[in-house]
Amino acid sequence: MPLHLVKLSVGATSIKDLRGWIAERVKQAKAKGQPPRHIHVTRMSPKRVDELLDGGSIYWVIKGEIAAREKILGIEPFRDKDGIGRCRLVMEPKLIAVSPRPMRPFQGWRYLDPKSAPPDLGKAAASVAAMPEPLRRELRELGLL
Repeated sequence: MPLHLVKLSVGATSIKDLRGWIAERVKQAKAKGQPPRHIHVTRMSPKRVDELLDGGSIYWVIKGEIAAREKILGIEPFRDKDGIGRCRLVMEPKLIAVSPRPMRPFQGWRYLDPKSAPPDLGKAAASVAAMPEPLRRELRELGLL
């Protein structure tokens, strides 16, 4: 059974914003002759690698909500130029909108059990993810989402 990660998307204000950031990273990788993949560097390396690589995803928190996910393709521990241990989370550069779920701020990343992971939004429901975050919150509080 796959295991997932949940991580804050610092600086992104929407799924569209994160999608643009990922596209720029992929463009930079291609320009350097590297494979078209999205890489996010973290300080800590996950210990449950086999479970994460068994179909796991990284769920991105945007403005206080789990909003989207990317499939994890690889986990590459390394040492930076200062000798500090780091980890590359390698992801498929395809962002999938999920049913928005509130999430309090935290540092780093957290494991996310598959049973607790929000479901993907279908193409018809993807318009919900495109709504401004305050509107989504208000509609959810009114029981309309």
